[in-house]
Amino acid sequence: MIYPDKPVIYLDNNASTRISPEVRTKISETLSLGLVNPSSQHQLGRTARRILEGARDSLGASLGIRRKGIEEDQLLFTSGGTEANNLAIFGLPQNNGSIVVSAVEHPSVLSAAEQWKGRGREVRILRVDSNGIADLNQLQDWIRLHRAHPSDSIHRIELVSLMVANNETGVLQPIEEATRLCRDANILIHTDAVQALGKLSLSFESLDVDAMSIAAHKIHGPVGIGCLVLRKGLTVVPQLWGGFQQYGLRPGTESVALADGFAVAARLATEERVARCRIMQSTRDRFEKRLLEEGSALFPSSVFAKILGNEVSRLPNTSSIAFPTKDRQSLQMAFDLGGLACSTGSACASGSSQPSHVLKAMGLPLGWIQGGLRFSTSYETTEPEIDAAVEVILATLKK
Repeated sequence: MIYPDKPVIYLDNNASTRISPEVRTKISETLSLGLVNPSSQHQLGRTARRILEGARDSLGASLGIRRKGIEEDQLLFTSGGTEANNLAIFGLPQNNGSIVVSAVEHPSVLSAAEQWKGRGREVRILRVDSNGIADLNQLQDWIRLHRAHPSDSIHRIELVSLMVANNETGVLQPIEEATRLCRDANILIHTDAVQALGKLSLSFESLDVDAMSIAAHKIHGPVGIGCLVLRKGLTVVPQLWGGFQQYGLRPGTESVALADGFAVAARLATEERVARCRIMQSTRDRFEKRLLEEGSALFPSSVFAKILGNEVSRLPNTSSIAFPTKDRQSLQMAFDLGGLACSTGSACASGSSQPSHVLKAMGLPLGWIQGGLRFSTSYETTEPEIDAAVEVILATLKK
């Protein structure tokens, strides 16, 4: 990726992806139509509404949601994944039961759960193993108590939120099994699928969850739009008031151009997923292989680096790498000066000096946690960029 001032090797695609030319063109074309408020009743407003609903239908097809007939699901446009997660966490629990979230969820889920806790709601944090996989045995134990004490608000579980794939390590979560456990116990389940679209075969209907969050800018779409998908018949308590848009569940004038761009990005991510994943995994594997081999040869007397989560299934583009005894923030800044963009964890928490909550939850040694960085490729990442990234890292560490 080239910026006006200097070339940058961009390996931070889990934070945000570059908007694709097709999406950029579509947004420009939609804006050039001079569309007005899609809630207006006049002809121009009805035209905008048709385009907006066309984008919603297209997006629904890409996400595998039911958009026709009596089994129609709802798709609520939001400002992004953070708002979608907040709307699910605050909007779904309506009967004063407890909330369960895994210890490695995105900050927008964990912080929302903490807010509930501050309001007196029982919140349980589901532990994970050393690979960062949620412990469903613990969830089963809690569900047994849920069944045994249906009238006790402490033991009764109202909502479980478990992501499809972790944004820092790329590790896949057992969402299908968790959904089955929740279904059998009549417990609502929400999943943050923001990192999964375009990297995994994703279908809302097949997952059988009650709610799912998606963001456009993770799939080469525009920043500023996402969605929360809700199973038919399910409703949420609105977190915004002042309009009747989107059933009154998420009021506010919708951006037709962003929705149109989102739909194109999702369609391309779905249609081209296999080819894109092949490229992402190839460049990711090349990066890890070269880095470990050349780094171990350069620093033979110590453990040079440790790839986290590589013993289990993970996203094809994500490398979570610990550089023992190194400081992650110093490394990230030094790499940046060398022309390599990566991150110290979730972009939403990157301004914090605190160690990664994900790596801490995995119970890793303190030295690994302090030296943990995330590198994430896209289908645009090239092998020469990967080779250059390895050179930047090794040259920096030699200093």
